Amino acid sequence: MAEKTDSDSRKLLRRLRDTLAEEGEGQERLDNITHLIADSMGTDVCSIYLLRDADTLELCATEGLNPESVHQTRLRIGEGLVGRVAREASPMNTGDATAERGFRYMPETGEENFTSFLGVPIQRLGETLGVLVVQSRDGREHSEDEVYALEVVAMVLAEMAELGAFVGEGEALAAPHQRQILFRGGVGQEGAAIGHVLLHEPRVVVTNPVADDPVVENKRLHDAMDTLRGHVDDMLSVAMGTAGEEHMKVLEAYRMFANSRGWVRRMEEDIERGLSAEAAVEKEQSAVRARMGRVPDPYLRERLHDLDDLSNRLLRILTGQGGTGEAGSVENPILVARNIGPGELLDYGRDLKGVVLEEGSVGSHAAIVARALAIPLVIHAERITAEALNGDQIIVDGDQGLVHLRPEETVAHAFRDKMAMQAKAQERYSSIRSKPARTRDGVTIGLHMNAGLMADLPSLEGSGAEGVGLFRTELQFLTRSTVPRRGDLAALYGRVMDAAKGRKVVFRTLDIGSDKVLPYMKRVDEPNPALGWRAIRVGLDKPGVMRMQLQALIRGAAGRPLAVMFPFVAQFEEFKEARGLLLEQIERERALGHVLPEGVEIGAMLETPSLAFAPRQFFELADFISIGGNDLKQFFFAADRENELVRRRYDTLNVSFLTFLEQIVARCAETGTTLSFCGEDAGRPIEALCFAAIGLRTLSMRPASIGPVKHLLRRVDLAEARAVIDTARASGAQSVRPAVMDWLARQT
Repeated sequence: MAEKTDSDSRKLLRRLRDTLAEEGEGQERLDNITHLIADSMGTDVCSIYLLRDADTLELCATEGLNPESVHQTRLRIGEGLVGRVAREASPMNTGDATAERGFRYMPETGEENFTSFLGVPIQRLGETLGVLVVQSRDGREHSEDEVYALEVVAMVLAEMAELGAFVGEGEALAAPHQRQILFRGGVGQEGAAIGHVLLHEPRVVVTNPVADDPVVENKRLHDAMDTLRGHVDDMLSVAMGTAGEEHMKVLEAYRMFANSRGWVRRMEEDIERGLSAEAAVEKEQSAVRARMGRVPDPYLRERLHDLDDLSNRLLRILTGQGGTGEAGSVENPILVARNIGPGELLDYGRDLKGVVLEEGSVGSHAAIVARALAIPLVIHAERITAEALNGDQIIVDGDQGLVHLRPEETVAHAFRDKMAMQAKAQERYSSIRSKPARTRDGVTIGLHMNAGLMADLPSLEGSGAEGVGLFRTELQFLTRSTVPRRGDLAALYGRVMDAAKGRKVVFRTLDIGSDKVLPYMKRVDEPNPALGWRAIRVGLDKPGVMRMQLQALIRGAAGRPLAVMFPFVAQFEEFKEARGLLLEQIERERALGHVLPEGVEIGAMLETPSLAFAPRQFFELADFISIGGNDLKQFFFAADRENELVRRRYDTLNVSFLTFLEQIVARCAETGTTLSFCGEDAGRPIEALCFAAIGLRTLSMRPASIGPVKHLLRRVDLAEARAVIDTARASGAQSVRPAVMDWLARQT
C-alpha cells in the first residue's frame, strides 16, 4: 500500500507542477489545482483558503462547493474547522465533521452534503499562509499516507504562493512582497532614514519544489549533509580550547543534530514522495518552527532553534544562495534581521543607514551598537523578515518606532521632506557649534556626548560636545569570543583619550548582565534580569575581570587625568568596595613602577532610587555622580522600559519624578558633588530645558542631540522656566510638559 501511495504522491506532484507551469492567471491556476487534487484523491470537494490579512481566511478556489462563495466566504483564524487548522497549524482528519469541536456550518458554500473533512495548513517556514481542505459525502477518515501526501502538496502550494504563482484580484491573491506594509515596533534608537532593505540572512527561495528522480535528490541531500557536517566539525575545531563551556555545549548540540538519523530519514521520506532535496529540508524546517512556537521550555526551544539554524545552512549549501548580506550590495542599506549580535552588526560598519529587528530590546547589544553608530533602530517589528526582500525600499522612523516597507511615493516624498527639514536644522545648529550652551539669564550648561566605540570620537569636534560624559566599555567585551587582553584594552583606552584631545572622558566600568551577556560567560537564568545580577554586582562578585579592567584604565591614561564611573550602584557599601578596588590597583601600579594618572576622579551612576537616599558620606566620598536616567525612570515608576504596554505610560516630566531629581540636585549641592544627567532624555530639548531649570548643570547625550538642545537652551531664561515648572507643580498637574510647551510657544 505504501509503495502505491508514494507513487500516487509523486504522480500528483508532477501533475501539480505541470499545472503551475501552464500559462494562466492566478485564479485559473487555483481552480485547476483544486480540480486535480479532488480527482487524484477521489474526493468530492477540494478547497483552498488563503489569508487575506493576519486574522482572516478567504475561500479562494473550490471544486465541489458553491462557486459563488469563492472570495465571499471568510473565516476568522480559529473559527470553524478550517480556522482551527490555521490556528493550530496542524492537520485535522475526521469522518464526521459535525461532531468536531468548533464545527461551523457555512450555508453559502453548500457543504452540508459532505461528512468527511481533511484539512492541512499551507505553511512556509512555520508561517501559515492558508488551509488546503478535501471533503467527501461518505464518512471516510483518510489514511496517514493520504494526510502526508496532502501535506506535501500544501507545502508545494506555499512555495509557489511565495513565488507569486497565484497573483490575482482580491486581498488574498495579492502579489507577495509587493504591497506596502506599515510595521509598528518599539524605539531602540531615535533617528530617521530612508533606503533599501539589506537582509542579514537573505531568504532562500526554493524554485524547484517538485523533483522526478528520488535517487538523484537523495544523493544531493547526502552530499549537502556531508558538507554541513564538515562545517560543524570545523567550527568545533576552531572553538576547541578557546570557547567557554556553554559555547562548546551549543556546538556539540549542533553536531548531534547534524548527525541525527531521524532528521535525515524524514527528509528522505519527503523526497520519496516527490519533493526536491531543498523542498524536503524546508518542509522539515517548517515543522520545527511550528514546534518552536508550542514548546514552553526555554532550553528545548533553544535546541529547536539550533536545528532551524542548521536547516538554513543546509538550504544555502543545496541552493548555492549566499549567507549574510553585504552592506555594499544595496544603495543606502538598512539592515533587517530577526536579531543580531554586536560583533555581526559592527562588521557591517558605518555604511548602514538604519537597523530593523523582529526581536531585540532597548538595552540589547544591538541597541548599544546602533547608538554608537548613531543610526536609527526599530525593534519588535514582527514578521518583517518574512515580508521584506533585499532591495525593497524602506523607511525607518526611529522616533516613532515605525517602519514603512515598500511605501507609496506620497509617503516617501513626505518623509524625504521631513528629513530635509531636519538636515536644514542641523545646518543651523552648526553655526552655534563652538558657542557655549548659555541661557539668556547667563547660566551655562555643560553638554557632553555618550560613546562606546573609537569611531564615535570624531563626533566630539562635529557636535560641539565639551567631552565624553559616558564611555561604555562593555562593547569591547561583548564583541569578542574571549576575554580581551589587558594590554589591548589599555591601548584602546589610550587611543580614546588621544582622540579626545584633552577633553574629559568618563569611563564607565563593565556594565554586563541583564540582557548584556558576554559570549564566554555562563548565562544565569533569572526571573527578572533587569533587577538581577548585573553591572557592579557582577564586578564585585567576580573581581578578577574588574581588577584587570581597572589596571588597563590606569595604564591607558599614561599620566593623564582619569575619570572612572561605576554602574548600577544601589548602596554606599558597593561604591566603597569598588572605589577601594580602584585605589588598590593604583597602589599596585605604583609598586610596579608604572606611570600613574595625573589625577583620578571616582564616581557612580545613580540608577536606583535607593542610592538617592544613601548616607551623606556617599555624596562626600564620590567625586561625581551621573544620574542614569533610563534605568532610574523605569525603577522609579516600576515600569519596564522593555514593555511597550507601560514604557510610554509615565512622562519624564511627571511632577513626582522631577521632584525626585530635584532632591538629588539638592543633596549634591550640599556636599559640592558634581552632578550630571546621562541618558536618552538628556538629548530631548524640552526635557533638557526642565533638567537645567531644576538645577542640573551637566547633561550627556548622543552627539546628534547636542545641537537641538543647545539651540533651545540659548533661547530661554531658566528662571522663567523654573517659575513655569513651580506654577504647574502647585496647580496639581501630573506633568509640567503642557505648561512648559505652552510657555515656549509664547516665546518670541
